[in-house]
Amino acid sequence: MGFLNKIFSKNKALDEAIDFGLIHTDIHSHLIPGIDDGSRDMADSIAMLKALSNLGYKKIITTPHILSDLYPNSKEIILAGFEKVKLAIEKEKIPIELEAASEYYFDDHFIDLIERDELLSFGDKKILFELPFVQEPMDLDKTIFDLQLAGYTPVLAHPERYSYWHEDFKRYQKLFNKDVILQVNINSLSGYYSAEVQKIAEKLIDLNMVQLIGTDIHHLGQIENLKASAKSYYLKKLLDSGELLNRQL
Repeated sequence: MGFLNKIFSKNKALDEAIDFGLIHTDIHSHLIPGIDDGSRDMADSIAMLKALSNLGYKKIITTPHILSDLYPNSKEIILAGFEKVKLAIEKEKIPIELEAASEYYFDDHFIDLIERDELLSFGDKKILFELPFVQEPMDLDKTIFDLQLAGYTPVLAHPERYSYWHEDFKRYQKLFNKDVILQVNINSLSGYYSAEVQKIAEKLIDLNMVQLIGTDIHHLGQIENLKASAKSYYLKKLLDSGELLNRQL
């Protein structure tokens, strides 16, 4: 009976929503207007920032896409947009701190930026990057090594969403053992993406392999999903694990 209760407790929603102030800093979002598939305009950005503040967040490190074919952003474009959002935050008196980095898509342009040392990092030289959703890049391990050799800490965005690893969990373990930080999306914990994605996210948390968590918010509608995820047993387990680095950023 005790075993059954343990399983049930993992699937049961918490009675009270978790205060996102306990996470303190969000490190994955798309809040600079008009430069990727996130915020459409400044009103959109302000609405999302107000909502995140109301959830308890104290700091946001927003991370627009850099994807050469679709979102050909640069450090200069991102920082210029960041300054405009920062001014709007001050005007609206939103009690939240804002910084900017990027979510780099793993492509030839990303590799070129590493070689030229033109990356936009956060914290102590952390680099957020995502992979193609179709298959793992052949040169992933080499590029991770090159990042680390250049003094950066690789942060892999939403690893739970790469379905080609779902039946090859040892790949997650290999990356973790190489000191790649795994960043899970909060909404993965409520089944927002799929039940299988949720299962992988939970397994990563069970094995104490998650060190960063992010909203990956693109639009205001995802706020309601965040509210649902705030009652996730696994979110509480992650916060209680002592593994999260968000508060240090």
